[in-house]
Parts: sequence; structure tokens; C-alpha cells
Amino acid sequence: MARSLDGLVLAPVADQAPGQVGTRTRFTYHEKDGEIWAEYAGGDVVRGHLVGTRESDRLDFRYVQLKRDGTTSSGHCVSTVTELPDGRVRLAETWEWESQAGAGTSVVEQVTEHAP
Repeated sequence: MARSLDGLVLAPVADQAPGQVGTRTRFTYHEKDGEIWAEYAGGDVVRGHLVGTRESDRLDFRYVQLKRDGTTSSGHCVSTVTELPDGRVRLAETWEWESQAGAGTSVVEQVTEHAP
């Protein structure tokens, strides 16, 4: 199993559709006893939260977010945790909106320094 996500900051490696999570979004993860949660913000997202579980290298969580235009949205995501050759963590994600139409895949990776 890959190392704990607790205290790690991750960011998407590519922008999603306009108005969604993008490369300027930062996720701060927490983990304890099989539970995972995170806060995220940046880009078009003012505030977001995710909460779920971790079993081995599989995360299963729900997310909710508030966007700059004042709208909210929510969805479900399943991620696979891997470790990159340089020791950073990568999550390969498969997600689906529950509050609106849309689904897809994305990749987030641990950042070693906080971008402005």
C-alpha cells in the first residue's frame, strides 16, 4: 500500500472543463484509520470538500464544491493511489457528477511546493 495521504497537498496535472477543478486547485488531504477527507480551493472553485474511505490503494469518496459563480455541485469519485518514481503520490481518478450531467477521469499529483 502506498503511504498515507495525511497532510499531503495534491493538484490536477491538467485542467478539466471550464468552471471546474483545474491546475490552480489545491487539495489538502487528511487520513486516519481508513477514513479520508480533504479541503480544496483554487481556480473556479471557492471551496470544496471531499469525504470517504480508503481500502488498500483505493479511495471511494463523495465531493461537494462551491464555485465562483455561486453555484454548488456534488459527485462521486473512485481513485487509485500510486507512488511516482520520485516518491510523490499520484491519484488516478474516475468521477461522476451526481448534481448534474457529466463524468470523466483525471489525475492529481502531490505538489512539493505551494503555487500562488
